[in-house]
Amino acid sequence: MLLLTEMRAGLTEAQFRNLRTQGELITNLLIETGTVEGDPYPYINESAVRLVLHRILPPIAEGARPGVGQPRVRVFDTDGRLIADSDVIYDEIRTTPLTDDQSLGEKIENAARRVEYLRLTPWRPTTTLEEEQRRAARGEIVDGERLNERGERVVSVTVPLRRVQQVMGTVTTESADVERILVTERASMIPFMIGATIAIFLSSLLLALFIARPLRRLASAADALRLTGGTRLNLPEDTHLKDEIGALAHSLEAMTGALADRIDANERFAADVSHEIKNPLASIQSAVTSAQGAATPEQQKQMLAIVAQDVQRLDRLITDIARASRIEAETAKLDLNRVDLGALLFEITRAYSTPPDEPAPVSIVFKGAKPEGLIVLGQAGPLGQVFRNLIDNARSFSPQGGVVSVAAEAVRTKDGALVRGIVDDQGPGIPPENLETVFERFYTQRPKGAAFGGNSGLGLSIARQIITSHGGRIYAQNKDGLGRGESGGARLVVELPLAH
Repeated sequence: MLLLTEMRAGLTEAQFRNLRTQGELITNLLIETGTVEGDPYPYINESAVRLVLHRILPPIAEGARPGVGQPRVRVFDTDGRLIADSDVIYDEIRTTPLTDDQSLGEKIENAARRVEYLRLTPWRPTTTLEEEQRRAARGEIVDGERLNERGERVVSVTVPLRRVQQVMGTVTTESADVERILVTERASMIPFMIGATIAIFLSSLLLALFIARPLRRLASAADALRLTGGTRLNLPEDTHLKDEIGALAHSLEAMTGALADRIDANERFAADVSHEIKNPLASIQSAVTSAQGAATPEQQKQMLAIVAQDVQRLDRLITDIARASRIEAETAKLDLNRVDLGALLFEITRAYSTPPDEPAPVSIVFKGAKPEGLIVLGQAGPLGQVFRNLIDNARSFSPQGGVVSVAAEAVRTKDGALVRGIVDDQGPGIPPENLETVFERFYTQRPKGAAFGGNSGLGLSIARQIITSHGGRIYAQNKDGLGRGESGGARLVVELPLAH
């Protein structure tokens, strides 16, 4: 419709130029053949004017409407009296049958109403025939748009009929072709508009069925989860589609599943913490009761030593729990940086070394020279905590005078290039059935002679949590069976993707 509006403006301007050219040509011909140089003033020869129009304008074809295909030309005198009209110069009478209940005026009014109905755009006439004649009588060439006696919008140009300086009349040339073309074009658009309406209705129906309804059911399921206090989102079947709505549903389901798993893990962690704290508290209560009823100072001293051990165990346990909670909060908002893992392990190993004149119960050594180029994406603080936990764990299981060795290397696997960090001890090794359970919270299996309360069972669990959040993995191996023999002991391996 916007295109038709622009089209109408162009057609109107072209029609103005065409009608003005034709009007000027007809006027010049009428001045030469249809006017008489009288005394004292020139005047119009009315019969000659009609004859000229009869000869230069072809008759209207049978069945054609006036003003269609060729312009309508009318000549008026200065008083506005009609002298000649191209629609009636052939003295033909055209009849239009009327119904019994319809007058000529009603028929014309209905035709005009149909035309107005198809205009679809507001329009006001810019001039009237009387105004055109009045201005042209003053010597102006006037153009504009107006309604004719049939209620049609016409483009009109009025040229003064002037001999020398005397205006003897006016020549009005008008055409309804522009409006008829536009009405025809708009009428031809109606089937397409109906088709577009049907298409929009069907599209809206499909959108409601395949987008709005699944989204509404998804929102209802989320509201039901909130109101019932559930933890896992159970979605209806029609939301499991292979499209964007289905992807959103799967993502929400996975998200709530992950949140539910975290809630379950926190509940298990709270239960485990409660259980682990109860053990030393029960031991402390028993020792205090025994100390109160001790018969000798030696027995009382022995009970107080047990209390001190349990207090130390509680302190270590609470410290590790606080550290685990802090690390979990840090890994949840992980900002990745480039970390040289080889240099980090080398510096951590140096921090564990002791002066030569102070022999350590267990030596911590780094295998080989300081490695270079072992870059991973992560956080240096949490990664350093991982390897400190691994070294502390290996040292606690190593015998007196044993050696804990640390190494770092780059390897290439089917999953891509990796940086591998290795911590070996010379302890008793890990039973094969416990190679995975050692990473569970509060798992402890102290070797003979290990200090009571020296391990909380959270170190390896914290290490796995950090490495998993960095996109890597950590696992345990035995170097030789269960660690028996000179090459025995446990090996803990950390693998992280190599950064490019």
